[in-house]
Amino acid sequence: MLKIGLLNGPNLDRLGKREPEIYGSMTLAQIEEMVVAKAESMDLEMDAYQSNHEGLMIDKIHEWADSGLKGLILNPGGFTHTSVALRDAVVASGLDTVEVHLSNIHAREDFRHKSLISGISNAVIAGMGHWGYISATDYLCELYKNT
Repeated sequence: MLKIGLLNGPNLDRLGKREPEIYGSMTLAQIEEMVVAKAESMDLEMDAYQSNHEGLMIDKIHEWADSGLKGLILNPGGFTHTSVALRDAVVASGLDTVEVHLSNIHAREDFRHKSLISGISNAVIAGMGHWGYISATDYLCELYKNT
């Protein structure tokens, strides 16, 4: 069974409490449960992880790449706009990556319009709320359908 990772960055552990008018009312645990179930229904194994710490996120990407994980759904949170180190870890991992954002980062503050991750991702999904994670799972499943 192919395995993919779901990696969420800083402050996403506050979903359901943090600015629900922007990020929705679902908790991260609810989103992870939904995405894991979707992946399983498509014969994909999903490993979910969240951290507020850049280095721990990078360590997880390295671990997943070394373990043979195939794809990555990544919501880097605020590190989207600032972390060259996270970007470099994604590049070095060789993982097929889908960047996901709950909100439409292009309709928000100017500093959120620039992503250091988008240019090295297979796909970018923004503004679909929790459905963006489902779309990312569908995409990776289709990508691996004939492998």
